[in-house]
Amino acid sequence: MIDALDHLTLKASFLAGAVGAYETLLGRKAESGALRVGNVGLVIEDDASTARLTSMVFATSSVEKTEQLLERRGLKLTPEATHGVTIALTERRETPAPSPLFKSSEAESITELDHVVIRSPNPERAVALYAGRLGLDLRLDRSNPAWNARLLFFRCGNLVVEIAHDLKQGVSDAPDELWGLSWRTPDVARCHARLKKAGVEVSTPRDGRRPGTQVFTVESHTANVPTIVIGGLGRW
Repeated sequence: MIDALDHLTLKASFLAGAVGAYETLLGRKAESGALRVGNVGLVIEDDASTARLTSMVFATSSVEKTEQLLERRGLKLTPEATHGVTIALTERRETPAPSPLFKSSEAESITELDHVVIRSPNPERAVALYAGRLGLDLRLDRSNPAWNARLLFFRCGNLVVEIAHDLKQGVSDAPDELWGLSWRTPDVARCHARLKKAGVEVSTPRDGRRPGTQVFTVESHTANVPTIVIGGLGRW
């Protein structure tokens, strides 16, 4: 049984620069290329190709039992079976502590991941994988022509795996793409001010799609990962 998203892996050819960028963005100090907020970790690895998110690693109390369950459901964790998104398991009993603060206070830092975004050309295929086989809790399925999107929200621990489908592109068997991140902060205004002072390019805060939230887009210091920061009480 999958309990939570343990960490995401990001690969970049400019390893030291990517680690430094995420220290600034999250307001937390990296150790051996890894950072952690309250509910998830980010591992940054050296790679010769373009910077990108490369994998999701889910936490379970028993890798052996979870693999056996997934096999009974007809799933082996290969990129082909998971439609181009690399997924792995790790065994843990307790949630690791977040990384120490780095040139920030807790209120103006990033404290959690709100959701990870996967772009998919085939939303029904995604439902079969993430809900039917991985066992994540499908909390929202909403299409909005104004956004040109169908959004599927799967709860995993206290964050969300979001599947985003481009309505105009139609349905195909092309692979999914592990695409973007939405981080949470206790205080949008203070986090925004901290990042601007540190030289991070950020948009003006705006109302989020969820009532009671504000968001801003981060346009640098993300190693090419589309990124927003969200604050407020709203949740799906």
